[in-house]
Amino acid sequence: MKAMHGGTAMNVNDLDIHKTGLLFFDMLNVYYHGAAEETKKRMKPVVDNAVRLRDAAQKASIPIFYAMANHRKDGQIRSMIVTDTDMRLRPWPNGECNPTVHGATEGSWEQRVIDELKPAPEDYIIPKYRWSTFHQTYFDLALRSRGIDTIILSGGAVDVGIASTAYAARDLDYNLIIVRDACSNSHDDSMAAFMDTIFPRMARVRTTNQAIELIRSGAK
Repeated sequence: MKAMHGGTAMNVNDLDIHKTGLLFFDMLNVYYHGAAEETKKRMKPVVDNAVRLRDAAQKASIPIFYAMANHRKDGQIRSMIVTDTDMRLRPWPNGECNPTVHGATEGSWEQRVIDELKPAPEDYIIPKYRWSTFHQTYFDLALRSRGIDTIILSGGAVDVGIASTAYAARDLDYNLIIVRDACSNSHDDSMAAFMDTIFPRMARVRTTNQAIELIRSGAK
């Protein structure tokens, strides 16, 4: 069955590149070049695939967006909600929640987009303050001003910012293409759950090769 959008049938194999944007989520030094060697080794294929996506998007003149965590050094705008564990699923000592200041502080080396994906002058940098790229940022405005209704999504972490951004995009009626092997996650079980059972209900989940083929087909 074909999907319907504004009364027009859409096919899952079609992509209008003139209405498409590419979003890289938190592809920052703190998560790659500043990470442990084991993490960097695990991330290398994801970065390589992201570079391939970037190159294909540039060739097709698809606008490129970079979501970038943006935190104050004093931590005054960090989230202070009560949770059972920290981000590594470790219970808080004595049950006392004490979120630390995030490494991607405003203006730091850790916050910068990795050199492998260095933004071009015409690209969009979206400073963000919570998990979702949409929350109190200008991302939605930038997309709508360009007539974009489809977002290709790459980056990490899947169960944090990618998921939060995807849910927000879905509720704002954006089409999504989530590039499975150009996304990262520290928990393999939740990665599989999102890619196999959650995202297919709100997006198209594709490999890098498949996403690039969609871009190339749309450019013909």
